[in-house]
Amino acid sequence: MKNGCPTVKWISLLLLLAFFASFNFIPHPTHAQNPRRADKVSPDLQDVARGVASNSRVPVIVQFTGSPDASFDSDVANNGGRVKAQFTNVNAKLIEISARAAEALATRPNVGFVSLDRPSVPVGHVTATTGADLIRLANGTNTVGLDGSGIGIAILDSGIDTNHTAFLDRSNNLRIIFSQDFTGEGRTDDPYGHGTHVASIAAGNGRISNAQYTGIAPNANLINLRVLGATGRGTVTAVLSALDWVMANHAAYNIRVVNMSLGAPAIDSYRNDPICRSVRRLVDAGIVVTAAAGNNGKNALGQKIYGQVHSPGNEPSAITVGAANTYGTDERSDDGVATYSSRGPTRSTWTDTLGLKHYDNLIKPDIVAPGNKLIDAESPNNYLVAQDPSLDAGVSPVDARRMMYMNGSSMAAPVAAGAAALLLQVNPKLTPNLIKMLLMYTAQPLPRFNMLEQGAGEINIEGAVRLARLVRTDLNATTVTGAPLLTTSALPIQQTTIAGQTFSWAGGLLFKSDYGTGIDLITKYQGMYALGVVVSDAVTITNGVVVSDRTLLSSGVVVSDGVVVSDGTVLGSGTIFLPSSALTADGVVVSDGVVVSDGVVVSDVSLSGDSIVQALSAQDKGDLTSISTVKVDSGADCLSY
Repeated sequence: MKNGCPTVKWISLLLLLAFFASFNFIPHPTHAQNPRRADKVSPDLQDVARGVASNSRVPVIVQFTGSPDASFDSDVANNGGRVKAQFTNVNAKLIEISARAAEALATRPNVGFVSLDRPSVPVGHVTATTGADLIRLANGTNTVGLDGSGIGIAILDSGIDTNHTAFLDRSNNLRIIFSQDFTGEGRTDDPYGHGTHVASIAAGNGRISNAQYTGIAPNANLINLRVLGATGRGTVTAVLSALDWVMANHAAYNIRVVNMSLGAPAIDSYRNDPICRSVRRLVDAGIVVTAAAGNNGKNALGQKIYGQVHSPGNEPSAITVGAANTYGTDERSDDGVATYSSRGPTRSTWTDTLGLKHYDNLIKPDIVAPGNKLIDAESPNNYLVAQDPSLDAGVSPVDARRMMYMNGSSMAAPVAAGAAALLLQVNPKLTPNLIKMLLMYTAQPLPRFNMLEQGAGEINIEGAVRLARLVRTDLNATTVTGAPLLTTSALPIQQTTIAGQTFSWAGGLLFKSDYGTGIDLITKYQGMYALGVVVSDAVTITNGVVVSDRTLLSSGVVVSDGVVVSDGTVLGSGTIFLPSSALTADGVVVSDGVVVSDGVVVSDVSLSGDSIVQALSAQDKGDLTSISTVKVDSGADCLSY
């Protein structure tokens, strides 16, 4: 028969359909099958689906555009999953299935969006706006999620109140595992009030006020090294003694992070400054050091001042943190650099054999983090609250549960310290330079602020942790520049969404007087990520031309020749604010007292001071801001943080 028998055609078609129906409904996830599928899958689920645990079952919420077809539940079961709940009123289902299979669900025409089932608990402002809350998911080995467990953070400050509820673990054990006084006052509590507040930002738990004031790494261990006295002042000697103690004892207490919310006048170059040199020793030994930039960003007339970054914030190997003002909102769209936060360039100097003075002029800070009017733990009867009772936030009348307001880069630095602890929990093999890269590369550039004000931008813990999960754990001293850096060839989505706002990552790193961009920074191992190397050493200046050191940087990194004003997109996308030659000209352009664009570069004479080290909390009331309603403590412990 020329056209064939219709009956035979129908039977053949039915057999063919039955054959295809015998296969599971979920195809192998490739973008070629449905180019729109990525728009229907949450970024964190995509990353899990492409990671090493892609076949592990995860809880997923599937939203439908219409009624789910009758085969959906059975097909989920056939692919090793199960339906856990149905939400009739919102037309969605909660299922448990492998991440790879979950991602493929978006190819179904009636599926509107597929996302991970993220935990929803009351959270505090700082953890919400930094993205820390977004990564409190079980990671396969820790049923609680990322909380800094096992990581030691040394707090060099005015002491810590060991009786405060914020420093207990979930079994009521104290997480302050060691205390020592270096001031000569013979006490390790906190009569000044600064250190307790700083420690709780880095690692306070969420027991008080239903987890509204949770620290960044709420289960990390704390090492209390008291270097500031009862009125917030100390000596370089005390700081050096504490840093020396850390060097000798870091292995015994697994100290991976040191926070220094303090500073001394940065007179001597980092090459000679004793605190900076001690910090470099720790970083070379694999210990992350976070340092406050300072709070001298404006003068008595309210004018911007450049060049008042304190020591050890002027040390290249430290992660120097400036203060951001979040205006009391979780959204990042209104964030800016606090007016009092110290700006670069660093103005410490060294003198050559001919007697010529040279300025360090490094771009600092490296990043900014929330530091304005933060509410965290208050030590009882402390000096700061005694001087200004309005600093008490009115959260609780119970000493062990009191909270207070504080401002300054002192508050911003422990945000970064807590973030470093989380990164090390995700990937214990990370070097300090890799952690610095992760924090800068994933930061959010803030519009209208140049790099001397914000560094790479505002800290983004969600992005940094997501990227850290992908970094190889077998990197070592023999890894060559240009070797693969990640465990996957699939790049992470270089955006983060916080409080409904999606922003792009900075996508670059700051060097001494320049910045570098390029995807190679996160796909290829760079020699500057190793121990014993300073990130800023990766570029040099020759006759005013910026060139990269190819032993430290792969050829895919583009190095700039200027400091830019951010326009809110990627690092370096704004207009040139100051050329590199100005920063490397030993003060010829940015010389003492000469106006630089929108501010004044301070004279090195104004940096003079004695050996006094001070806490870097802002002395004024902080930038004007609308503070959300204080969450009064009920007295009952919240353990769901």
